[in-house]
Amino acid sequence: MPFHYLYRLSGAQRETRADLQLGCVLALVAGAVNAGGFLAIGGYTSHMTGIVSGMADDLALGNLTLALAALGAWLAFVSGAAVTAIMVNWGRRRRLHSQYAASLLLEAVLLLLFGLTGSYLAAMPDVLGPVTILLLCFIMGLQNAIITKISGATIRTTHVTGLSTDIGIELGKMLYYNRRQLPERSVTVNRSKLKTHSLLISCFFIGGVSGALAFKHIGFSAATILLACALILLAGVPVLHDLRLLWRFYRPRL
Repeated sequence: MPFHYLYRLSGAQRETRADLQLGCVLALVAGAVNAGGFLAIGGYTSHMTGIVSGMADDLALGNLTLALAALGAWLAFVSGAAVTAIMVNWGRRRRLHSQYAASLLLEAVLLLLFGLTGSYLAAMPDVLGPVTILLLCFIMGLQNAIITKISGATIRTTHVTGLSTDIGIELGKMLYYNRRQLPERSVTVNRSKLKTHSLLISCFFIGGVSGALAFKHIGFSAATILLACALILLAGVPVLHDLRLLWRFYRPRL
């Protein structure tokens, strides 16, 4: 894969087509990680609606321990998004080529950590179970914030509920019959938005199926290594570009 194409996907200079292509790749990764998390801990870690709803139910039923666990998972997701925001804004202030790629690289490292914890989860479920939940929620928040920052909140990779809602809205517009030809009042479907969101959900689903099969048949370590390598490949060119510039700047002083 050409270096120019990889830089276009994760570099600082953005275009709409590259945003969509990166979003599709990250949706595949998100679906795979979500499926792997379900196999590891029996729950989906990108579904913050369900986690917050469960927290409310547990609190109402007096299950304080479960409510606190759900709160921790939600805070981990929010923290992941916050870390991405900090990294991206820090990179923008310094005009780094890797202002987005650095977060992808961090996600790759954390995925490798997930593979390590997942491999030993059966042996130490009481210790590694909560750690795995927090780690996966952090990764999901981190990744969702990356594409949100890149695309200006037009693309999300884990928020399938919102994507499905937007698809339903656009389908409603498509089916709506404009009885009068009044341009200022006519209802028109945003076909580009409908296509984009349908593509993202399809990628998330394909990633989920592929991830579940991979985690089941080749194991957590091998599956997460593949996912991490894909992210490293995406992030590598802008990160190496900045490291090369940094080396050129400091080399005369050494």
